[in-house]
Amino acid sequence: MWLPLIGLIAGIIIGAALSITIPTEYAKYMSVALLAALDSVFGSLRGYLEDRFDALILLTGFFFNAILAALLAYLGDRLGVDLFLAAVFAFGVRIFQNLAVIRRYIIDRIVGRPKDRLQ
Repeated sequence: MWLPLIGLIAGIIIGAALSITIPTEYAKYMSVALLAALDSVFGSLRGYLEDRFDALILLTGFFFNAILAALLAYLGDRLGVDLFLAAVFAFGVRIFQNLAVIRRYIIDRIVGRPKDRLQ
């Protein structure tokens, strides 16, 4: 569980400390990369709460999702279509689903409900 949280905190600290300006041409690529990272972090946190966390799945999922989303954005640029929006939609849906499950697990742990209720 600590690996994704440490990575997220380190990324926030590094991003806040450095003043890096990203050209507008790369904004689409950065948006899908950020969503891929958040999807991987929240998915791994959900996996930890469900006792299914695997660091290899976290790392391969992060890189595979980021590369696939970047390729989709690049292909869309070449075709003149905003295909990156498909990746934004897919990652957005997955992030909200993971956050909903994480919220339920946290509430159930606070209230003291059994974990079996969610499965």
